[in-house]
Amino acid sequence: MEQIDLHLKRKDTQCEIFVGFGVLEFLVDDLKARAMGHRLGIVTDRHVAGLWGRRLHSLLVDAGLRTDMMVIQPGEASKKWGTLARIFGWLVEQGFDRTSCLIALGGGVVGDVTGFVASVYMRSIPYIQVPTTLLAQVDSSMGGKNGVDLPHGKNLIGTVYQPERIYIDPSVLGSLPHAEFQHGLAEVIKSAVIRDGEFFEYLEHHHGAIITHDPNALEEIISRCCRIKTEVVMADEHDRGLRRLLNFGHTVGHAIETLSEYSIPHGMAVSMGMAAETALSTREEKLVSKDRTRIIEVLERYGLPTQIPGHHDLDALLTRMGIDKKSENGRITVVLPTSIGTAIVKEDVPRASFREALREVQP
Repeated sequence: MEQIDLHLKRKDTQCEIFVGFGVLEFLVDDLKARAMGHRLGIVTDRHVAGLWGRRLHSLLVDAGLRTDMMVIQPGEASKKWGTLARIFGWLVEQGFDRTSCLIALGGGVVGDVTGFVASVYMRSIPYIQVPTTLLAQVDSSMGGKNGVDLPHGKNLIGTVYQPERIYIDPSVLGSLPHAEFQHGLAEVIKSAVIRDGEFFEYLEHHHGAIITHDPNALEEIISRCCRIKTEVVMADEHDRGLRRLLNFGHTVGHAIETLSEYSIPHGMAVSMGMAAETALSTREEKLVSKDRTRIIEVLERYGLPTQIPGHHDLDALLTRMGIDKKSENGRITVVLPTSIGTAIVKEDVPRASFREALREVQP
């Protein structure tokens, strides 16, 4: 098992991240030895409750830890005010107070909702992340970003509030549908493109081991992504500088998700976004064609889409990008890879250039 510490100097706080097989059992012993509160509240979704929620609940109760569980509906549709109100009401009715702690057991939606609730309930209570999808294990569980969607766009309401601990057990990925595993691979590839050329080469050469869930390969990609994310977050917790690089693929990707009414999952949308933003970088002469080809080939090798469906209206996509939370004053801000392992943030991209790049990745 590996421990990675995310230390935030500004507030002198630290998030401990544990990665390894058997971490779920370790979690129980750790919480018993280092209590986070006088009672625990697991927030999970209906799918994860049957796979892991009831088991974790039983383990914690058997260890003498007072624990209750709240189950929400799975999917992006749960990232709304109604879900928050239901959880807040449950916490009050069950008597949770400022000495309580929440456990987010699930993927990115559960993590976002739980983190938001913890950040504001009784002016904040501690919470823990136990991510059960690859996407959450390599990206969304770390860094403290959380929130809910509005009809106008994704994650427009939220806070930055760090979990106290993150417990990542690759063994839970065995129950993950292959499509869900692919969604996480989009974020894995994103991390390598923007920050670690050597890691990108690893992804090029270890496709078989990763796709077949080889234990060593899983631990390697998860640990590498955790180290990349923590390094970036420690340098820029509130997304004002370096951390913006983590949005590679997301400017276009979030617009695709929103316009599709979330029928296109996050990982698939981000992959399309990376293809489009890589095309833009080549058009802007920031990225050589050879590196663009390598990025596209890796995405396609892992079964990820590199074209935006032809029915998507480009002007509608550009308009949606202009109101994304990453944009300012309607100006589109985008991350452009400059080589395999490095990237820059470009502000106020000309819409004409962006439109041509989008056309390149439509069939």
